Amino acid sequence: QVQLVESGGGLVQAGGSLRLSCAASGMIVSVNLMGWYRQAPGKQRELVAVKTSGGSIKYADSVKGRFTISGDNSKNTVYLQMNSLKPEDTAVYYCNCNAQTYRGSVTEWGQGTQVTVAS
Repeated sequence: QVQLVESGGGLVQAGGSLRLSCAASGMIVSVNLMGWYRQAPGKQRELVAVKTSGGSIKYADSVKGRFTISGDNSKNTVYLQMNSLKPEDTAVYYCNCNAQTYRGSVTEWGQGTQVTVAS
């Protein structure tokens, strides 16, 4: 019902920047929230940042001041600008979306995009 397409991962040196994008499409009536999670090897998936359609934003403490989430509600798109990247930011980053569709509320995950920060 809802498809998510992510882009923007890659390899960067510590201190560098990357920008992730995620676009939602499908039988969407409205998007309630979109955000980013990440999962490092051997660790649980954790929240990075999330943004509601009303503009509320939440960040993980570990990324505050370095990452910025933004979005375009008209395009059902969310971005994650990552600055001052650290090796501990290395993980697979997953886009998450909760949306109201013609068949009800759904939560979907993107396929994941690898972010590797070299020291």
